[in-house]
Amino acid sequence: MPRGTRAAPGRASTTGRATGCKMKIDVLTLFPGMFAGPMDESIIRRAREAGHLDLAIHNLRDYAHDRHRTVDDRPFGGGPGMLLKPEPIFEAVESLAGGKTQVILMSPSGRAFNQAVARELAEREHLLLISGHYEGFDERVREQLADDELSIGDYVLTNGSLPVMVIIDAVTRLLPGVLGDEESARQDSFSDGLLEHPQYTRPAEFRGMAVPEVLLSGNHAQIARWRADQARQRTQERRPDLL
Repeated sequence: MPRGTRAAPGRASTTGRATGCKMKIDVLTLFPGMFAGPMDESIIRRAREAGHLDLAIHNLRDYAHDRHRTVDDRPFGGGPGMLLKPEPIFEAVESLAGGKTQVILMSPSGRAFNQAVARELAEREHLLLISGHYEGFDERVREQLADDELSIGDYVLTNGSLPVMVIIDAVTRLLPGVLGDEESARQDSFSDGLLEHPQYTRPAEFRGMAVPEVLLSGNHAQIARWRADQARQRTQERRPDLL
């Protein structure tokens, strides 16, 4: 099915998600049980209960119709491992995707996921995240169905379920109304391209270690300057690549 035969993919939409509207995320995976704990706790649970996030987990095998519910096969030309077959994935996308859906593959060859990408995805109305397994996807899935491919790092995992959870968590906390204090998301590490500055709470002195006096001064301008300087210094020391 060429890309043009389904409704226009999500990347073609220039309107994005209207402020305050619910985001819908569908996940296509071979291991739906992996999502039962992480997606039912903390901020994601609250976002779902409050109606900010509509999250559904789908088993890829439900879209395979042979007796063994086969979703993989050997690669043409030989080589180790198995590839995910195109037929179940095409059928799933045709069933789940609409005109504003962004279809995203989890792939080691995808672009690096970071906070900027999380903000980009948080503006979408509907994400369809497809978790890979084995040696990856039949290339026709990439060519005809995928609007994007994402990787969460240069290392190997058993399958794409954990990367999917990472992306859902990072995106969900950026949705309007999800965090109790939306300023928290704006001040997180990487939000301005830098690591976050050091943070302290009570007591002001603990085992001979004192909180920097500037934070106790009440001078908000000085505190802001101190935090900005500390963020730049920490980034220079720990992640100079961000600079």
